Amino acid sequence: MRINKTMIDEMELLAKFPRASHMQGIKVHSDADATLRDAAQRLFDKGITDSPDGGYLTDLGLDLVKHLDTLYAALSSKTG
Repeated sequence: MRINKTMIDEMELLAKFPRASHMQGIKVHSDADATLRDAAQRLFDKGITDSPDGGYLTDLGLDLVKHLDTLYAALSSKTG
């Protein structure tokens, strides 16, 4: 398994979604970096968000953010 740059871009965008409420989303503006806009479009195309410019997380998106948080916590923990 390889994690490529597009996956990293998508994970970084997912990490920007608010965790406090499922009723909050994000807006990727048209003047944002192309990498960010492209990641937003891919997340929408995959059914992870409800809008090509961010919007809200779908049920799949909410589940993926939980997994992303778990992965981040595990990789951030100090060992030894």
